Amino acid sequence: MKAREFHSSMPGYRPSPLVDLPALATELAVGAMLVKDESERLGLPAFKILGASWAVNCALSKYGGYAEPATNLTDLRSRLGNRPITLVTATDGNHGRAVARMAHHLGLVARIYVPAGTAEKTLKAIASEGAQVVETGLRYDDVVRTAANSTANKPDEILIQDTAWPGYEEIPQWIVDGYGTMFSEIDAQLGERVPDLIAVPTGVGSLLLAALQHRPSTSSGHMRTSSGHRPAVLAVEPVTAACVTASLAAHAQISVDTSVPTIMAGLNCGTISTIAWPAIRDHLEAAVTVTDDQARLAMQRLHELGIPAGPSGAASLAGVRAALTDAGQRVALAIDADSVVVLISTEGSV
Repeated sequence: MKAREFHSSMPGYRPSPLVDLPALATELAVGAMLVKDESERLGLPAFKILGASWAVNCALSKYGGYAEPATNLTDLRSRLGNRPITLVTATDGNHGRAVARMAHHLGLVARIYVPAGTAEKTLKAIASEGAQVVETGLRYDDVVRTAANSTANKPDEILIQDTAWPGYEEIPQWIVDGYGTMFSEIDAQLGERVPDLIAVPTGVGSLLLAALQHRPSTSSGHMRTSSGHRPAVLAVEPVTAACVTASLAAHAQISVDTSVPTIMAGLNCGTISTIAWPAIRDHLEAAVTVTDDQARLAMQRLHELGIPAGPSGAASLAGVRAALTDAGQRVALAIDADSVVVLISTEGSV
């Protein structure tokens, strides 16, 4: 996998932990509960650098006329020469900081647009990477449009956005491909075991798409559980930003109003990425919404068990708890006392 090879060359790379939590397995009456802890990833407190780094590599390599992405950071730096390139994105925090970190690694300028209500510590964290932070006072979907419009007719400004729309799909797909490193690590960490359920905190759907795309990746052509079924994937969203749940109910891709704030800031997105919707529509087993109170309780429980999850990361546990305590949904997901469940905890609490 080219993305994982590139990630392996980056300073501080190591697979993030997959932590077995038997206490949670007992609480939810399953065989095993494991948490993929993304609270430290390549020096940042979230998984987003996996997608941002690979997309920046692919985009800059293409910009420089190269047919293939660079194999490592040194190679990528050498391809840039002295071009005055600016990397641009919209973010609610972690993605923007990841793009800014890549700009710092490469000696480039980064301009990061943020929505209304972005926490001061988040603004400072992005600025600490040397980026220009633009506070817009807008909702996330509007911030994405603002960032995209700012690069129009500026060939040396490259938008590295983690959601797609018609006419802008190549770079978001590279971001999804970068996230694939996480799932290949999970495969290696599980060994012969195959999860029965993977819970994915979901915003625009890019990480969810990576989970769905990775599922048929074993040598047999389809990842299978011991009972012969593919692992189910569960999308978890805030009740105030449930674009996946709403779209599935409507049988069409629709946007939702995200003006009500949530502590799950990384999931506060109102529109599904266009590259993610077909896979979500056709292959996602279930989606569930959670409240801020449910996310807080899940975060507290994970902290008690030694997982320093932030609210968005803890959403996976909140969603699994909601799904598996509903008898009908538990049966629909084919979860029993022997099932293996993997929670993706996407961010740390700092």
